[in-house]
Amino acid sequence: MLTALICGVSGQDGAYLASLLLSKGYRVVGASRDAQTSSFVNLTRLGILERVERVSMVLTDFRSTLQVLENVKPDEVYNLAGQTSVGLSFEQPVESIESITLGTVNLLESIRFLKGSTKLYHASSCECFGDTQGKSATEETPFHPRSPYAIAKAAAHWAVVNYREAYRLFACNGILFNHESPLRPDRFVTKKIIAAACKIKKGRQQSLKLGNITVQRDWGWAPDYVEAMWRIMQQPNADDFVIATGHSYSLQAFVALAFAEVDLDWRENVEFDENLRRLTDIQFSSGNAEKAYMTLSWKAKYLMPDVVRLLVKAELEALGNT
Repeated sequence: MLTALICGVSGQDGAYLASLLLSKGYRVVGASRDAQTSSFVNLTRLGILERVERVSMVLTDFRSTLQVLENVKPDEVYNLAGQTSVGLSFEQPVESIESITLGTVNLLESIRFLKGSTKLYHASSCECFGDTQGKSATEETPFHPRSPYAIAKAAAHWAVVNYREAYRLFACNGILFNHESPLRPDRFVTKKIIAAACKIKKGRQQSLKLGNITVQRDWGWAPDYVEAMWRIMQQPNADDFVIATGHSYSLQAFVALAFAEVDLDWRENVEFDENLRRLTDIQFSSGNAEKAYMTLSWKAKYLMPDVVRLLVKAELEALGNT
């Protein structure tokens, strides 16, 4: 039985990845800053809480990181931890950079120090590319980070590459483009839109405030993307992969479809708030996952319209139970 340690198991990707690995017969250990007080709501929602071993681990503390790896002895480590909000990173730049970059380096250094054969997957991000200028980014596209979050992810990405090349560690980057699910926290704009459309339909909310809706993004389905993470780790040689659908849509199209799914006209329910615009927003973002298709036999199963329909269905079901 292989053992996987998931750092950030309480998040969207961590929960879906834990479920996937359990289905493949893994022993799954989930790390959280304080496993005694964390609610692990997403693990409970997926019905796997009792099947996941939980440990406390502070990635910004090298001693804590080293101790957990030494005790768990994982075959595979998935680093999905750290501050996850681009918007929040402008308000908390130091915490964002420390939790993402320092946390990743501590994992790499711990694996190197223990001299084992542990494999590392790091959740890199499409935010590292910045605006892809109407083109789909590949693994060779230069980085141009435009937020503290993206700066941190870019630094962590290159730390992974450096440890792979300098110390021959099996360390990989998954450069994931936007991927959604019902487990997304409320602070994400996609969740905000879906929840608002459904609540307005049910008379529980009056309107929705948004900033720039002309931005274009490449949206996929989170359970699809954690499958790609696992496939990346099963390759004979460590490498980096863009994971995306290859299709970008405007946020306006996302909004329009979400409201149409509940028989509403978005133009009658959405207000614009200039305060919601980001300081350095990305106008266009798209990924080319051809390498993942050719090497991993992975291809996104759901595009944005499919994702919106799935999200609206789940949200309406959740509201019906409250």
